Amino acid sequence: MKHRSFLIVLLFLATTMAFSQTLKPTATMALLQGVVKNFKNKVLPKEKILLIDTKTKKSYSVNTDAAGKFEVLVPVGAIYSLQYKNFTADVEYTKMELPSDPDATYEVEIKIDPPKDFTLENVFFDTGKATLKPTSNKALTDLVEILKLKNTMVVEIQGHTDNVGKPEDNLKLSRERAEAVKNFLLSKGIEATRVTAKGYGDTTPVADNSTDAGKAKNRRTSLKVIKE
Repeated sequence: MKHRSFLIVLLFLATTMAFSQTLKPTATMALLQGVVKNFKNKVLPKEKILLIDTKTKKSYSVNTDAAGKFEVLVPVGAIYSLQYKNFTADVEYTKMELPSDPDATYEVEIKIDPPKDFTLENVFFDTGKATLKPTSNKALTDLVEILKLKNTMVVEIQGHTDNVGKPEDNLKLSRERAEAVKNFLLSKGIEATRVTAKGYGDTTPVADNSTDAGKAKNRRTSLKVIKE
């Protein structure tokens, strides 16, 4: 059996890691063993790792265990996009090529810095209302999946608007939109003690409200991690 270390990115060469190996590589499937840490070398449990074949687009997913480790079998002779789940987004970490070597095991070390504040992309509402559009379902379902995986995490859902209209109306709308997202999460089984909702109106812009593009960025729903 071949056992190799794989260079993920410069300076992040995996060291020898102690795995209780449960999967076995074959002539057509390589075993990828990895550990996920932050930049302070703290292991990160319950992170979702994705490997997507850049040619076939087939996806392989695995979650890190309590020690931040994972194992997954993937076909050899392919180039993979290595990604991690960042609440509602799949973030590409790097691309990696697995040669057509039989019975090969590769070790990788991934270093990420999960955000504590995150804009929930692809969460949309009817204009001037707190009604979630059906196009929001995928992003919110992804968020539910992560919150179920990280089952001790406590979050605040934050609503924001642009500066069009009266500040008191914007505050009310932003609060109602945050509550709508919270209610979606609760309806999918997330405990009410883990989610709060707060509206900030137009008080915390992230872009210039004098342009349409800036206003669009300011009309957003965000998430803040209160407790891991």
